[in-house]
Amino acid sequence: MVARVATVAFEGIEARPVDVQVLVSSGAVAFSIVGLPDKAVGESRERVRAALVASGLAMPAKRVTVNLAPADMPKEGSHYDLPIALAIMAAIGAIPGDALAGYAVLGELGLDGALTPVAGVLPAAMAASARGLGLICPAACGPEAAWASGDLDIVAPVSLVQLANHIRGVQVLSRPQPGVGRESGALPDLKDVRGQESARRALEIAAAGNHNLLFHGPPGSGKSMLASRLPSILPPLTPRELLEVSTIHSVAGLLQEGALTDRRPFRAPHHSASMAALVGGGAHARPGEVSLAHNGVLFLDELPEFQPQTLDGLRQPMETGEVLISRANRRAVYPARFQLVAAMNPCRCGNATEPGFACRRQPNDRCMAQYQARLSGPLLDRIDLVIEAPAVTAADLIRTQPSESSATVAARVGQARDRQSQRFRALGLPGDMTNARCPPPVLEEVARPDAAGLSLLRDAAETMRLSARGYHRVLRMARTLADLDAEQQVRRVHIAEALSYRGGLGRIAVAA
Repeated sequence: MVARVATVAFEGIEARPVDVQVLVSSGAVAFSIVGLPDKAVGESRERVRAALVASGLAMPAKRVTVNLAPADMPKEGSHYDLPIALAIMAAIGAIPGDALAGYAVLGELGLDGALTPVAGVLPAAMAASARGLGLICPAACGPEAAWASGDLDIVAPVSLVQLANHIRGVQVLSRPQPGVGRESGALPDLKDVRGQESARRALEIAAAGNHNLLFHGPPGSGKSMLASRLPSILPPLTPRELLEVSTIHSVAGLLQEGALTDRRPFRAPHHSASMAALVGGGAHARPGEVSLAHNGVLFLDELPEFQPQTLDGLRQPMETGEVLISRANRRAVYPARFQLVAAMNPCRCGNATEPGFACRRQPNDRCMAQYQARLSGPLLDRIDLVIEAPAVTAADLIRTQPSESSATVAARVGQARDRQSQRFRALGLPGDMTNARCPPPVLEEVARPDAAGLSLLRDAAETMRLSARGYHRVLRMARTLADLDAEQQVRRVHIAEALSYRGGLGRIAVAA
């Protein structure tokens, strides 16, 4: 008789159903696994054998064949250990054959029979709930699985013996409770930033409309400090966003103790990051930094120091909000709707724009042009706000008047986001839609400026040679500025300020 246990295989963040089939038959003693298993799945033979022995059982002295169906889907990861072990136990009569019919199972086994955590429990739990199944997973993953649905039947044992006792009715396990992430401390506060009023204003606009932002200025001017304060003024994740973010982090194995938090992700990869690390990929098509920053912030410090090909890999995710990773035998799609914040020096020396400074390498203009040429025009065209962060003066550092706190700025940002949410809901769009993500046809309707603003925008489009994308990004920023001012109509003053932030692209775009 063939014993069957349901489990999953991951394609991106999707959990595809997999049927683990075990046949114990007469013949030469063997233990084989078929169905396109990777090395981790192949090694499960030794883990399963040792775990069964540690649990008081033994592998039958027969031919054991494990099939992972469908056979044409690659199977990767160590989470197949537990379903294989349970299917063998059912095949030899150690547990009732029908006891696992209503469950999807995943978990890694230790040599002592303990169940150790695995990645991807949250999407697996969501898939099991959608199929009307319960879930069996390691105890450490139970709080994560509990977020999938309040009605999901979850069994989360610590060992194979405890699970067998639960199945036999000897020991009844309670359902785990959803885990809530413990905050690692207060976020950095904007009140710590001295001076940089224009940069603070740009940061508030970026937070209110979810716009991409680039700081440029000399070293030590506070560019990185400003960027690190952005999460403190962003609104918390909505329930839908929280589930999306947690699903990605679950697949990547980054959910600490299975607990979820409503803080937006803030990812800051080093400039030596490869294309696979930033965009995603590798042998197993893993999510990259752009996906781990989904619904959050991707901060790229020292932007021109990244490899140009790596930076250009951001262009497609910035437009579509997802990244497609293709391999010879699989395709994986990961969400990647992130807010890009970047910082850069004007040149390699760093002080080319400072009065009286002469670059050591060559004339200032040439040094700047060569350094900034590492950034492509199409990438810069996707950045809404470009703002200079000049060197902080001694007067800024010693002034006693306190700066606005993050809480004060976050309140204004929250009000602007609420206005956007109400507007887009009235148009039948999701409530977490922002001005930066608004579809162009809707944008033309909600961000149409008054006559004076339209005239200014028309003249500026010709003078500044705005692309179609640049034109729409000016409208998006102007709509955000109007929301911050609590105005229904986009006016000339909003268009003018939005154009001033696009004007910062001029010097960099010429070099690029």
